Amino acid sequence: MREIIERFAVDGRPVSVAAVGNGHINSTWDVMMDTGRRYVLQKINHHVFRDVAGLMKNIDGVTRYLRDRTKDPRGTMNLVPTRDGALYVEYQGKYYRMYDYVPGSVCLMQAESPEVFRQSGVAFGKFQNQLADYPADTLTETIPHFHDTPDRYRQFEEALRRDARGRAEKVAPEIAFVQARQADMGVMTDMLRRGELPLRVTHNDTKLSNVLFDETTMEPLCVIDLDTIIPGLSGNDFGDAIRFGASTALEDEPDLGKVHLSMDYFSAFTEGFLSECAVSLSEAELNTLVWGAKLMTLECGMRFLTDHLNGDTYFHVEREGHNLDRARTQFRLVEEMEERWDELNAVVRDTAARYRR
Repeated sequence: MREIIERFAVDGRPVSVAAVGNGHINSTWDVMMDTGRRYVLQKINHHVFRDVAGLMKNIDGVTRYLRDRTKDPRGTMNLVPTRDGALYVEYQGKYYRMYDYVPGSVCLMQAESPEVFRQSGVAFGKFQNQLADYPADTLTETIPHFHDTPDRYRQFEEALRRDARGRAEKVAPEIAFVQARQADMGVMTDMLRRGELPLRVTHNDTKLSNVLFDETTMEPLCVIDLDTIIPGLSGNDFGDAIRFGASTALEDEPDLGKVHLSMDYFSAFTEGFLSECAVSLSEAELNTLVWGAKLMTLECGMRFLTDHLNGDTYFHVEREGHNLDRARTQFRLVEEMEERWDELNAVVRDTAARYRR
């Protein structure tokens, strides 16, 4: 580790290296130097992100752009280059990058109140607004078809045809739920293709734990985990946050009676998000935010169901039917979104109107 660390343009020599976080993709370490400087070292999962150079070019370009648009030095992640000016280190077939540690920051795994969730909306709305003029078409698509819902449906149908583990018959209601919504899958991608929605720089993993907060004021500082920054749709970023944060239960809750869409949390995130980016979103984008919530939730549930049909080969499972429980929670949320469709859209419309005057 010392050899890897000292290839970066760090201040001092490392005195401690401690593993941190619970990320499922990359490995992360907190590095303390003898000068008192602190850094974050990460090993990039090059099996997931196969174009490491393209990935790091994306992050470098976006963080430099954000740095020019924030007064707080903690307003964006800062990459530490190598001593020869590169963006990452290759060592024994593995790839490493380094960030400056963000002082006085804290990461939260769960929103204990609507206000905390609202503040995460502020962070992601500000991220969207600051990058509104960034040329999205210059970004490398690090994970092709990442939020391409029609393509996810195609993969679901392929898994259903194979029925590799003979599970299809026992999940007929879940299969029917997905198939009944096939016409919905392409609503946003079709609008993009027709030129009705602009391609944006999107984060694509807008969960609460990807925001750093000031440990004293609990105001958002910056957005982290920038690996999935690719060209996308604003509705997807809004929707994925709602899917994850506005549910009243855990993602794998087997008791569906506990699974509901919290209007308090939905309204709070919408308020925070649109307070920062309503002025930069088009009317069409505003009209698709609720669609984004539904489609991101439907897509995620469909992916869980697909993995269940395939024999649990992608997502880590801890019990029999784990992926099926996950799929059912997402489908329950989709049902509630459909039941409250007009109410959800009214929240978006009324909130946007206050910030677009």
